[in-house]
Amino acid sequence: MTRADTKTKDPSWQLQEAKSRLSQVVDHALREGPQTITLRGKPAVVVVSFEEFQNLTRPSTSLREFFRQSPLYDTELDLERGNNVSRNFPMCFS
Repeated sequence: MTRADTKTKDPSWQLQEAKSRLSQVVDHALREGPQTITLRGKPAVVVVSFEEFQNLTRPSTSLREFFRQSPLYDTELDLERGNNVSRNFPMCFS
């Protein structure tokens, strides 16, 4: 029995059904929320609106706040490089 046959609000779709009804899957994702697509009976992917995707992937704090919340925020770091430090690496010339 497919989702179309049951007329339910179950947000999961079999892959074949999702392929043939992609416009409907997208429409449901926009109006009702995330839609799960199953592969061999197991959840495989979720279709969400772009707005919801942005909300899920947007950092909860700015980079500035992230560093301010770090336990190392008040730590003095010596970031100067000494003049006498050289790096040895092989030179390859063709």
